[in-house]
Amino acid sequence: MPVPARRSLLVAVALVGVLTGVIAGCTGASAPSRSSATPNDPPSAPTTTAPADPVAAWVADRVESMTTEQKAASLLMLHAPGTDPAPLRALVDQGIAGLILMGDNVPGTPAELAVLTAAVQADPEARALIGIDEEGGIVQRLPWDDAAAATELRGLPPESTTAAFTRRGDLLAQVGVDVNFGIVADVTSDPGSFIADRILGTEPTAAAGRVAAAVAGESGRAASTLKHFPGHGAAPGDSHESVPVAPLTIDEWRAGPALPFAAGIDAGAEVVMTGHLAYPQVDPQPASLSSTWHSILRDELGFDGVIVTDDMLMLQHNGLPEYADPNENAVRAVAAGADLLLYVLPADPSEFGISVQALSDAIAGAVRSGRISEDRLDDAATRVLSMRRTAAH
Repeated sequence: MPVPARRSLLVAVALVGVLTGVIAGCTGASAPSRSSATPNDPPSAPTTTAPADPVAAWVADRVESMTTEQKAASLLMLHAPGTDPAPLRALVDQGIAGLILMGDNVPGTPAELAVLTAAVQADPEARALIGIDEEGGIVQRLPWDDAAAATELRGLPPESTTAAFTRRGDLLAQVGVDVNFGIVADVTSDPGSFIADRILGTEPTAAAGRVAAAVAGESGRAASTLKHFPGHGAAPGDSHESVPVAPLTIDEWRAGPALPFAAGIDAGAEVVMTGHLAYPQVDPQPASLSSTWHSILRDELGFDGVIVTDDMLMLQHNGLPEYADPNENAVRAVAAGADLLLYVLPADPSEFGISVQALSDAIAGAVRSGRISEDRLDDAATRVLSMRRTAAH
């Protein structure tokens, strides 16, 4: 559905400026000839060209050199259980974006975890991203994370949330974690909600302030992720077991669940995670597969970072036949606008019919058939590779 844009697309404007300067330089554009000037004309201002962004230039060259299958593989973030780096490195060597660490990947000390995250790296120019769910409290992978969790923080001023996520971000940076899937931007006043013990506020304005504070705390330490867009609090049920449904209209969403996400985006969050939950009055599809919700996130909330799905196996395991095919789920997510697909895999991914090659081939095949445009694939690969390149430097 069409949605009014709230913010100007600054990045697009900047790119136009860069391209204009480049074109002028390449065509040898010159100042007006003397015959067209009068003695009273002021001197022409010198023409300047905006400096090229070295990260963007490197990423553009790398993406141009990749095959369609390589671009598709570069959108995957996977998990393999255990603290042996070999299975994890084997995934990285297949050209994926990075790894998500679960509790079974975390050894006994921070020093050991730092060794593990270093051992899985294969490309010094584009780091394999290391992600983790480190919210604190009931969703915590690092046993030594002593920072306050949501149950405590939502009763304290936002400054306490900044302090907690500064501490948490420092702990993550010390062990080589690049992305924290750790800022719950959902909001609910229902104590019985699936998400109730993880939220930073029971009403939208309070939650928004603490979400922004959490992003500020992690800034410069780990990339911040807001989840679970467009808001799990309004959708009763557990998205690990079903596709929860929220009854809100788009205007009701804008007045409530949207506020913490908008605040986190304005604060500089680099990643937004879409949920496997639906708002049927906006789009009957789960948000993770909805082009409508991806457009709202980009065009209305002005988010220009990486959009990641929640664990894609959750869709496959909810028992609904339309989500039984993992390759089809991957194609639908990328077509809708996802940049990074998350998979928390067991030791033998074939148990669920999943492999890097099968997922890559499915996405590449969808590009060749026209279901996914080449521009959509390139855009996703560019966003993820930009984050990897930045993390490597």
